[in-house]
Amino acid sequence: MAAKRELDIVLLGATGYTGKLCAQYITANLPTNIKWAIAGRSQSKLDALASDLKTLNSTRTPPTVITIAQLTSPELLPLAKKTRVLINAVGPYHLYSSPVVESCAKSGTHYIDATGETPWIKQMIQTHESTAKSSGAILIPAVGLESAPSDLIAFKATQLIRKVWDCGVMDMVTSIHELKTSGASGGTLTTGLSLFESFPAGELKKTMSDPFCLSPSHLRPYTKDTIYPRSPEPNTYSRTAFQKLTGAWSFPRLGNLTTSLTARPNEAVVHRSAGLDPYFYGFNFSYEEYMGVSSAAVGILVHFAIAFLSLCLAFPPTRLIFKLLAPYKPGFGPKEDAGKTDVVEFRGVAIAEQLSKTPRKALASFRYEGGSVYALTGLLMAEAAVTLLDPKVEEKIRGKFGGGQFLTPASLGDAFTDRVGKAEGVTLEVRQIGDVGSK
Repeated sequence: MAAKRELDIVLLGATGYTGKLCAQYITANLPTNIKWAIAGRSQSKLDALASDLKTLNSTRTPPTVITIAQLTSPELLPLAKKTRVLINAVGPYHLYSSPVVESCAKSGTHYIDATGETPWIKQMIQTHESTAKSSGAILIPAVGLESAPSDLIAFKATQLIRKVWDCGVMDMVTSIHELKTSGASGGTLTTGLSLFESFPAGELKKTMSDPFCLSPSHLRPYTKDTIYPRSPEPNTYSRTAFQKLTGAWSFPRLGNLTTSLTARPNEAVVHRSAGLDPYFYGFNFSYEEYMGVSSAAVGILVHFAIAFLSLCLAFPPTRLIFKLLAPYKPGFGPKEDAGKTDVVEFRGVAIAEQLSKTPRKALASFRYEGGSVYALTGLLMAEAAVTLLDPKVEEKIRGKFGGGQFLTPASLGDAFTDRVGKAEGVTLEVRQIGDVGSK
């Protein structure tokens, strides 16, 4: 257990692009009695960051600075043992962060990251979950733009349906309703390219094509005493063959939809949430995510553009071209001022599993504006970490899920959604809606 430690939070990779934004958020917004540290491999960069942070909040004691020579288990294990929660901002995660997860799992240290690398998450669960169960470590990957907003609106919509109609969710369709961003960081671009070089093509295709790949029903052997949600089945809605081919279709209250580049990582995390808590989500729960577009024509163009991009990434020569053309190197990204106009909004419609003449549904939304989407990732990781510091939250999680293991953003429950919903720039809402065909 991570109860008595020298530090409350360690932010590893604090001098990277997203790490700096997370450090700034902790400094400006988290309780000043939290004992925390920034960690990384460059003493000079860490010292410079610590100096910069002093100007953001004069009431907060500056963070401790911890230098790590190498990202190896022998060096990381003592670091993990010092803190109750470790926030990991070292990406690409599949290249550098496996020893970080291993160290936290062994030491009983709670772990947060912002990965969207589904094959790596699956690998970490299969490799380290039994260790985490023994040590009591709560490990929560994907607490960033991928995949926390999707997971939180699915949780809130299900919660409303449970409260009002006392049943689970049959299907949920979500769209990225609005997305305005100043651009992708060098780390994000590097991650996307290196995934194709680090995992066998067959394994990558299998994982990324299966939205249930992180669900306990796929990762653990079935026994007569185990109950899991269903495997993928037809939804309560359907698309024509032409819509499936072109990727463009429409859904009430969500408008015109098309293929989303980030759908699969988000779907996998949401389905893991449902698989971990099937009595809450329902045993017929299914979640799909798309990109909102202005028209069917635009949807078709986006769908085939994504298909072409995926094809290009499968070949080393075209990957090399993308690397050469990337506007930012790892650790760098759009200037902070450029992100002030960023906007992202997710909207999801959840359909209750009980059949009735009037379909029972909930509409949930997550909107963030006024800062960089990478600042949103820093916000989400920091708020998840401080949520885990609450003994009542930790006790509730252990009672519900049986101790340490790999969980999801939604596993943090109301304590997390309440904190995120009150954060500056964030709006998290849910309400009942009328007939599925109504506007």
